[in-house]
Amino acid sequence: MTYNKTTISETQFYPVKPQDGLLGFVLFVLDGKFWMGSVAVFSRPDGRYRLVYPTRKVGGQNINVFHPINQEAGQQVEAAVSEKVAEIFSESCEQTEPDNTW
Repeated sequence: MTYNKTTISETQFYPVKPQDGLLGFVLFVLDGKFWMGSVAVFSRPDGRYRLVYPTRKVGGQNINVFHPINQEAGQQVEAAVSEKVAEIFSESCEQTEPDNTW
């Protein structure tokens, strides 16, 4: 079976007050067909980001709501989300830097 490249668009990141590595939540549109939300974004010690997909507790067991079905798709989503998160954090740093023009 051949898989087409996954398209991630309309990525939005909602930061939270960092706690235990949690930086915020992301939503995105997958292949122009599915809205995917409530994906948690955690920092990793190596500076990259780890995504945690939503689950629901059913009868004492956590059931995945959705998640990538293979490593390639997961890496594509992680790359798109990481790019957006890095963009937002760099914009935030630029806005908080003092203006040293005299």
